[in-house]
Amino acid sequence: MKARPCKIQSSIHAALVAVFLLAALVLTGAEPPTIVGVWTTDEAKARVEVYQRDGMFCAKILSMAEPNFPADDKKGMGGQPRTDRENPDPKLRDRPVIGLEIMHSLKPAGTKKWAGGKIYDPETGNTYSCKMTLVSSNEVHLRGFLGISLIGRTTTWTR
Repeated sequence: MKARPCKIQSSIHAALVAVFLLAALVLTGAEPPTIVGVWTTDEAKARVEVYQRDGMFCAKILSMAEPNFPADDKKGMGGQPRTDRENPDPKLRDRPVIGLEIMHSLKPAGTKKWAGGKIYDPETGNTYSCKMTLVSSNEVHLRGFLGISLIGRTTTWTR
């Protein structure tokens, strides 16, 4: 009869260990990989915030390494805050670049992949299709392209 309490204690101990292991697995795997957060663009030109809206991902410019037009600006805007002056819509050319939403409609496309988005380049006024791959928790590859992704360019953003 003395063997029975040991067996019960062993069973309880094993059950507790199993519960703790299961809890650890659930907690560590609870959050899927995400692109949400603040990123620094390649060459550290800007800091961009990626956020989720209506189930899709968007991005806006938070700050820039050079927030003002250069002193020798060819359009006479030297020293003034950068605006969206290359926008194809003349009504939008006076809006500030800082705070500008540059990416929208990006949707999940598999583990660590997002696609179907559009990204706007305020330096040229061009809009491209885009997709993003989370390489690590601190690095994404953003590919902007025209039509098919073979015709495009990939940049690396870091946290």
